[in-house]
Amino acid sequence: MSEPVSQFVKPVTNSGRAKILSLHEAVALCVHDGDTVAMEGFTHLIPYAAGHEVIRQQRKHLQLIRMTPDILYDQLIGMGCADKLMFSWGGNPGVGSLHRFRDAVENGWPHALEIEEHSHAAMANAYDAGAAGLPCAVFRGYVGAELIRVNKNIKSIQCPFTGETLATVPAIRPDVAIVHAQRADRQGNVMFEGIVGVQKEAVLAAKRSIITVEEVVADFGARNRNAVILPSWTVTAIACVPGGAHPSYAQGYSRRDNNFYIAWDKIARDRNQFLSWMQTHVMQGR
Repeated sequence: MSEPVSQFVKPVTNSGRAKILSLHEAVALCVHDGDTVAMEGFTHLIPYAAGHEVIRQQRKHLQLIRMTPDILYDQLIGMGCADKLMFSWGGNPGVGSLHRFRDAVENGWPHALEIEEHSHAAMANAYDAGAAGLPCAVFRGYVGAELIRVNKNIKSIQCPFTGETLATVPAIRPDVAIVHAQRADRQGNVMFEGIVGVQKEAVLAAKRSIITVEEVVADFGARNRNAVILPSWTVTAIACVPGGAHPSYAQGYSRRDNNFYIAWDKIARDRNQFLSWMQTHVMQGR
């Protein structure tokens, strides 16, 4: 097997207009062994195609971040890409557990996985802090919560103005953020529509970013009132990957594949069946 591309590509930071590349080129350029990687998307616009390319390029020792890791992270963990996961909820939405995630935590297969669990509020605020260039997030939360006993990164401070005790967590500042969106224009600006989570904050907080899109257009045209536009200078690489969010969905382009989420529960329960499925559908799926 050929040597990983990451050995021959130096880390980059964004400076100027985003590059429009193939997905293979974008991952080779931006994702390196040992990176802290955030792949965000909330219910829809989950960057499955990009995550699969990370698996194909056999990235290792990643520290994964995601507020709601679902099947994509189950696949990354099961293929041995991750050493650590920071999250605030994990599961196969509407179905049940993530069996590869559980196997890694409970049995160390394919190797041990360190976990750092937070609340949704903590992670959302931590992304905000990272996007703002702050060292930590300060917010009301974790009062009476037991996570404080097992997560050393949850601390408290006293407000210098009111004396109130507030929670604080380190800012999230990934090496690379990966998200999916509906459109990019030819200048490298990116538009999200529909349900959005923390994609904007993740990209702004990251050193590098990959945005996969349904299409590249000359002009965005009419847009929803809740549309989010990332200017070109915030993005490192754009890859046009129609259907790149499947089995999640992209509003206006595709529907959620509910049957796949149900089927994954059986696929992921058995190690050999999981590996066989990944070999057929991901490793050979370029």
